[in-house]
Amino acid sequence: MSLKKRTLNGFFWSLTQQFGVQATSIVVTIFLARILEPEDFGIIGMLSVFIALGNSLIDAGMTSSLIRTRLVDERDYSTVFFINLLVGIAAYVLMVVSAGLISDFFNQPVLESIIKIYCLVFLIYPFSAVQKTRLVKEMDFKMELKITVPSMVIGGIIGLVMAFQGFGVWSLVGMNLAQNFLLSVQFWFLTSMRPKWIFDLERFKYHFKFGANLTLAGIINSVFSNIYHLVIGKYFPVAILGFYSKADSLKQIPVKNISSTLSRVTFPMFSEIQDDDEKLKQAYRRIMQQVLFWLTPVMTLSAVLAEPLFRFILTEKWLPAVPYFQILCLIGLMFPIHSYNLNILKVKGRSDLFLKLEIIKKSLAILGIIIALPYGIFAILWMRVGLSFIYFGINSYYSGKFIDYGVWSQIIDLIPIFIIGAISGLVGWMVKDCIENVPSLDWFRIIAGGLAGTFIYFLVSLGTKSKPLFEFKNLILKR
Repeated sequence: MSLKKRTLNGFFWSLTQQFGVQATSIVVTIFLARILEPEDFGIIGMLSVFIALGNSLIDAGMTSSLIRTRLVDERDYSTVFFINLLVGIAAYVLMVVSAGLISDFFNQPVLESIIKIYCLVFLIYPFSAVQKTRLVKEMDFKMELKITVPSMVIGGIIGLVMAFQGFGVWSLVGMNLAQNFLLSVQFWFLTSMRPKWIFDLERFKYHFKFGANLTLAGIINSVFSNIYHLVIGKYFPVAILGFYSKADSLKQIPVKNISSTLSRVTFPMFSEIQDDDEKLKQAYRRIMQQVLFWLTPVMTLSAVLAEPLFRFILTEKWLPAVPYFQILCLIGLMFPIHSYNLNILKVKGRSDLFLKLEIIKKSLAILGIIIALPYGIFAILWMRVGLSFIYFGINSYYSGKFIDYGVWSQIIDLIPIFIIGAISGLVGWMVKDCIENVPSLDWFRIIAGGLAGTFIYFLVSLGTKSKPLFEFKNLILKR
């Protein structure tokens, strides 16, 4: 099968898998949010930085190295598996030892026992990481779909049953552990990859050389991507962190469905054409435009319709999260641009530059937090938006040097999409506001505003002969 056909096939199954996972996640989240309190989500949000940090250490950048390396065998897979397992054990021990200190830092006594149970995921994750990586490298997202969706559904049911039984925050702990355990069991038994008792020092050095910089970058990114949870949890009431965590997670749903789906497909695809700069540039350009074309109306209309959406789906107790969500949607729009620019550095083997850029950007984040913190939660959120645009300039400048597709070229390609998105958002907002703002009519305001905005978006796109729309028609629909 040609690279183009494999990419299209991979995109279809990856999108189906992401849709299945996110659809399950949305349903479970809605019910849990109705049953549990914002404080419960806030407590779990306090752990986000530590969980992300542990996952970065376990991965050690080596799974990315496996995907990027063209010829790999059992020595590579088995060596990386044992490294992941050893680091996972170390990460769990470290979290257990630190549990009391973390609990004291947030002044939440319940955190100590939660950490000791929740962080068992560090022992579970290594048993699926390499198997999943092999499927991604082979673009076998159909098998991943068969494994992931049932695990999410069963784990979600366990979480809901616990919530109905009054377990509170422990419902979220139980759901997460169940999902990760089921994933690892299925990846282990339903895929052909079994690690052998092999540890090849030379293969370790090879993958570690590439992965070390990505590990450091991943650690930095994990800490600073979740540092807002850390800061908000420390300096604001736990309910505020709950509202922020929920807004942030809901913002991620369309981003993960559209952007992350293509990211998982494009990294192995980019790796196969890494030596052809012109082909890499054209592939990158098309993918970037496609992602932003479909993501823009979703994020724009979600922000515009946030108030009736939150009240109708999550109930009025979550309305304080609405302005957080609306601001975070702006950051969500920028995420795929950051992701794909950085993928160029990875496929070019410049993990050293990747690390340097992460250090620069996170230094700016520290400065931003110091400046914004005295002015409250909204100053922090708007600071994140400003930093997101600065990150775009930094990422695209350096990735553009490798494929001759720099900052200005990317802006020219993407501005028309954002303008059309703004027009559709304005129409959706006007239609929504024409309908009386009462809870009983929220469903009608959502449907009317959403349909009106979507109609205008595609109408203007057709009228202006939007390139991504016509490319999608020629590339996807005809097949």
